[in-house]
Amino acid sequence: MKMKEELIIAGFGGQGVLSMGKILAYSGLMQDKEVTWMPSYGPEQRGGTANVTVIISDDRISSPILNEFDTAIILNQQSLDKFEKSVKPGGTLIFDPYGITKAPTRKDINIYRVDAMNTSIEMNAPKSFNMIILGGLLKIRPVVEIENVLLGLKKSLPERHHHLIPMNEAAIKKGMEIIEKI
Repeated sequence: MKMKEELIIAGFGGQGVLSMGKILAYSGLMQDKEVTWMPSYGPEQRGGTANVTVIISDDRISSPILNEFDTAIILNQQSLDKFEKSVKPGGTLIFDPYGITKAPTRKDINIYRVDAMNTSIEMNAPKSFNMIILGGLLKIRPVVEIENVLLGLKKSLPERHHHLIPMNEAAIKKGMEIIEKI
């Protein structure tokens, strides 16, 4: 069966939204998939809202512009309000409850919770927040292989940060453990 995954990752600037999308895109490329990566952010990069759409497909991608998504990863309330309705029926919504005051309510999609913010603090690795989220995604939607994610990290991180890759790998595995269906 042909694979095509259209997803959006949305939250505040500074939460690693764009880099999570970039790592997914790199990972897809390393698996010989067609990919698009399209970031969008407000003028105030840190603290403003940011989102990125990523398409990973076996076939050529006709357009990177999406109005509906197979999967939405939501990291703040504004993004939940804006994108919950854009998940295709039967699709997946993954959210971190930190900073979410009104949880998702749709009954026609699969909703998962990843307590990544608190877990990243417990792990004493607040910068691994987005990798915990990514681990949760890969547990339920294995669109790319973890080995390729680690290669993607190597490619997207400056060499001076390569010592952080084992911590990121641990964060991905932790995310796979803690994701729970609502």
